[in-house]
Amino acid sequence: MPIKKRKICFIITCHTHYSRSKLVLGELQKSRDVELQIVVGGSAMLPNYGDVLSALEEDGFHHNAKITMTFEGGSHVAMAKTAGIGVSEFATVFDNLKPDVVVVRGDRYEVLSPTIAASYLNIPIAHIEGGDVTGTIDESVRHAVTKLAHIHFTTNNLARDRVIRMGEDSRYVFNVGCPSIEYIASKKFKAHKKLVNRLGVGDVIDLDKSYLMVMKHPVTTESNRKNTEILLKIIHELKIPTIWFWPNVDAGTDEISKAIRTFREKKDARHMRFHTYLPTDDYLGLLHKTVCLVGNSSVGVKECSYLGIPAVNIGSRQNGRTRGHNVVDVPFNEKQIKNAIQKQIKVGRYPKSNIYYKNGTSKQISNILRKVDLYTQKHFVD
Repeated sequence: MPIKKRKICFIITCHTHYSRSKLVLGELQKSRDVELQIVVGGSAMLPNYGDVLSALEEDGFHHNAKITMTFEGGSHVAMAKTAGIGVSEFATVFDNLKPDVVVVRGDRYEVLSPTIAASYLNIPIAHIEGGDVTGTIDESVRHAVTKLAHIHFTTNNLARDRVIRMGEDSRYVFNVGCPSIEYIASKKFKAHKKLVNRLGVGDVIDLDKSYLMVMKHPVTTESNRKNTEILLKIIHELKIPTIWFWPNVDAGTDEISKAIRTFREKKDARHMRFHTYLPTDDYLGLLHKTVCLVGNSSVGVKECSYLGIPAVNIGSRQNGRTRGHNVVDVPFNEKQIKNAIQKQIKVGRYPKSNIYYKNGTSKQISNILRKVDLYTQKHFVD
């Protein structure tokens, strides 16, 4: 008698989602009782932010549908329209694929679209990385997804407690650790010097010497251009070799991009190289060797905590997120940022923190998705 397979539909809306979900996808794909469905949309469909479709194919995965939904322009209107178009497009895809459960990850606005679509089609939703706290619109999206989701995979105990306090059934809230940290722990990574210096623009960076990494993303409630100009000035004056990554596609990305382009036109930035994207393993190879990560990315809080890499977290984007001792928090103040970077470089590596790491994260997520009792009607649990 043939095995009845559970159709598990995994949503990928940016390259980061894919890279942080590889091991989970691998566990699901090799399970005989699972029919893995992969739907790609959002910025994962934009070539400037990484060729996710080719990466999937190279890693042995097949995508069942691809959705063009992203309005470029880096404005609040573009974000709202993207989310709206996404609901319509995902509804059509789900109606065709008829999944038993839809899996989404994180707090990006593109993730809200498949969540809403699945909800109205009475398809159970599993959410990875719910319950975290941040300082932007992403937090609102994350908690909205939590209230629509039926199965919750949190990365730490504090996050699990928050999800339960939001009225979710504790029987369906699992603290499994962070899949991206498990991937980092799975092997050694090395950046290819020729690739790093062939891609992107700017000066050639000697990866055998000390270098900074900068990841500054937009914040929808802050002056993105002014803050970027402050950080560019600091990095320029420090004259430490630096690899600076382009922002994501949130509202405000154009302000950051314009600040970078104007800076490159007017300043001699011989020690700086700018990247829109690097393959995951090369990026992680760079991260392993950097003397400090600067900016407002969750990478400084999560991945760097596990690796013991000093991080200078600037502004409000990661407010409230559980962090290790490796993070120094500062506002967008020139003197404070510069002092924090110099201090962190002097301190050097921190002891490794396991606040986001658990052994067997992906296997646990896969096993739960395969076996958990599915339901559609939610009830608030007091």
